[in-house]
Amino acid sequence: MKNPLAKHAWSPYLVGAGIGVLSWFAFWSANHPLGITTAFEHTVALGMEAVAPQFAESNSYYQDHSPKIGWEWMLVVGVLLGSLLSSFSSGDREPVVIPAMWQRRFGNSAALRLSVAFFAAGLMMFGARLAQGCTSGHGISGSLQLAASSWIFSITFFTVAILTAFLLYGRRTSEDV
Repeated sequence: MKNPLAKHAWSPYLVGAGIGVLSWFAFWSANHPLGITTAFEHTVALGMEAVAPQFAESNSYYQDHSPKIGWEWMLVVGVLLGSLLSSFSSGDREPVVIPAMWQRRFGNSAALRLSVAFFAAGLMMFGARLAQGCTSGHGISGSLQLAASSWIFSITFFTVAILTAFLLYGRRTSEDV
């Protein structure tokens, strides 16, 4: 029997069940939903507090949300370590800077690819904070709680992602398969 950790891709049903159990554990142990963007928000807030303490004293955010390095950061670390473990155990460590699909559409400029990726990540982080939750916060935890706002967020997120993919890459062709 092949080691399941050595697979390049796991069953989405198994992974979904695992995320569901992790979410239950988060609610049971911390009385808190899964979410990652709060960790980055708190890190920026702590940096602002260190650089401009007078700003922190006068800003209501710091009184309402005491920024800290908490369990959300442990989730970020866990995602990083889990990704590395998965990559090493499966042997899937190809250092792709420019995916073939991107290269066919936009050329082979690493600077362009990394600039767009950085801008898109910033835009997603801004959207996550504007929506008061990210794909894990709304899409997993909120949807599990049947929160209407999370279902609206998830539907909107997937719709925009699909439309963006079509706008950037066009329809799939036989040479993409």
